[in-house]
Amino acid sequence: MAQTSTTTRLRSKKLSAVAEKKPEEVALAPKSHRAEIMELLFCVGGIYLSFITWAILQERISTTPYGADGKVFDGSLVINTIQSLFAAAVGFLYVKYKQKPNERDEALHDPKVWKQITIVALSQSISSPFSYASLKYVNYITLLLAKSCKLLPLMAIHLLFYRRTYPLYKYAVVGTITAGVILFTYCKAPSSGKASAASTASAPSFIGLGLLGINLLLDGVTNSTQDHIFHTNKKITGPHMMFGLNTMSTILTALYLISPFTNQLSTSIAFIQAHPKVLNDILLFALCGGLGQVFIFHTLERYGAIILVTVTVTRKMMSMLLSVVWFNHKLTAGQWLGVFSVFGGIGFEAYLKYREKKRTAKGGKKAV
Repeated sequence: MAQTSTTTRLRSKKLSAVAEKKPEEVALAPKSHRAEIMELLFCVGGIYLSFITWAILQERISTTPYGADGKVFDGSLVINTIQSLFAAAVGFLYVKYKQKPNERDEALHDPKVWKQITIVALSQSISSPFSYASLKYVNYITLLLAKSCKLLPLMAIHLLFYRRTYPLYKYAVVGTITAGVILFTYCKAPSSGKASAASTASAPSFIGLGLLGINLLLDGVTNSTQDHIFHTNKKITGPHMMFGLNTMSTILTALYLISPFTNQLSTSIAFIQAHPKVLNDILLFALCGGLGQVFIFHTLERYGAIILVTVTVTRKMMSMLLSVVWFNHKLTAGQWLGVFSVFGGIGFEAYLKYREKKRTAKGGKKAV
């Protein structure tokens, strides 16, 4: 009887404690483990669906003919402008969604922040045409592998400008990835018959690698400046960066397109009028890029960089394999070795980061 009455009292205490909780405290209760898993799976599915579709469309738009005339769309700045416009619109909605009710968002009201974002937008806008130009000399899978080497430009920028040193394993990882890209580029099977639109047989591959190198270096400037903005302006979040960066990119590329320095806008309009199907692909490409960025920023905010790197690396592997099947690319044994070197190096670096993070977390708990 005593045990029963004690249990009853405990239950009544728990019920009264729940009843006394404020509504906002109940709303902010942590999600269940199952809900966390379902949310993560939703984010992973969103990244995969958005960016695998995005990658297929990018290769199709940039490398395949759209009509009987055999011409390939050559309007990289037009593609970038449309994509950044879509991403800016999605980013604006994302900022509003994340904003608390009756709260005035002042994160992007600082002129200094907009100056820094303009630098990022400028480097990003200049960078992209180099990656599209490289497709005249190397195939899309080479581009995909090179773009997976995010560590290389970041290390180069920090070494050259900030005199920062790195652990030995990072240099080993960069060496493995670089060797993988070189292996993939130069171990290709001898071409027979007509050269494809994606690559010109007579053009030396090192020109394509050089263009990709410039693209990666500018990506390094973009990423390091973004990091600097996040560290020096704590109010700036992923949604703010997405909206601000894409807004400035749209303005910069649109101004260049209407300038007398290029005729890309008129030639692109003429191409779209002759081949209307390309416009559908460009719009879907832009929509996938905008939605994909939301999933990336949400995953980064909720689950951290390690999970995001794992998801994006596996996504790039799937994009590459799908490209091989979809566009009928033939890879040699040396090229497959290059592929495994690149993704093996990236995976090894992610694993070491994970171990280091766990060790740091354990050390923090012991200190407490």
